Amino acid sequence: MNKIRVYLRDVYVELATKVTWPAWKDLQSSAILVMIASIIFALVVFVMDISFENVIKVIYSILLGKESSSSIE
Repeated sequence: MNKIRVYLRDVYVELATKVTWPAWKDLQSSAILVMIASIIFALVVFVMDISFENVIKVIYSILLGKESSSSIE
């Protein structure tokens, strides 16, 4: 149990003295930048998904269209 206390005390000391925490303004700027980048990334993935879906639909309609017309004759 003593080892856990020593470990937690060392962690606290290191966080309080050795870690440089960002200012609140810097933290807000970084958070906004991450949100904007995430939205842009989500939009790019959405456009790619819709594009691939349409391409696959066209390919299937061509393939199934040929199969169905040859089976009718």
